[in-house]
Amino acid sequence: MRRKTFDTLATVAGVGMAAILIIAGGLLAWGHSFVTSEVHTQLAAQKIYFPAANSAAVKAPEFAPMRQYGGELMTSGAQAQTYANYFIANHLKKIGGGLTYSQLSAKSLADPGNAALAAQVQTVFRGETLRGLLLNAYAFWEMGQIMVIAAFAAFAGAILMLVLSGLGIWHQRRTPRDAEVFAAAPAPARVTTS
Repeated sequence: MRRKTFDTLATVAGVGMAAILIIAGGLLAWGHSFVTSEVHTQLAAQKIYFPAANSAAVKAPEFAPMRQYGGELMTSGAQAQTYANYFIANHLKKIGGGLTYSQLSAKSLADPGNAALAAQVQTVFRGETLRGLLLNAYAFWEMGQIMVIAAFAAFAGAILMLVLSGLGIWHQRRTPRDAEVFAAAPAPARVTTS
């Protein structure tokens, strides 16, 4: 195969790959924007505010991660995760005495006349439901963060492919017309011994 033909094919493939990476990067950037916007909008609509950083509600050491968002409206996945794991989860441990909803529910089923236990089960169920919803918001937000990283990687790959394609064009112009790719090497001279 002629070297110029090979260079042309490689250059066209590089430009094609760059186009694919640009499209992928654009779609990933759009996905990031959509997910981030939706999470922000949905969380802001709930009007969940973090307690003030100096509040008694977050004074205990187990609430320390909450203080960085003191008084703020919850609008991001990182905030949702913090609220779910350090505010709701810690309160649920206290309400349930360290037992999970499943464990409390089993106890309540074994003692159906215990109204206090039934109320405890309902409170823990509601808390676990809210916690799960907030952690789902966090998961979607995190996927959006991964999308933006992938978008940057795709755009960087596209730039690299365009540079390599440019070098391919440059090389093609400098290559002699009759140059071959993988040309057969000349046979080594035979040494005869007599």
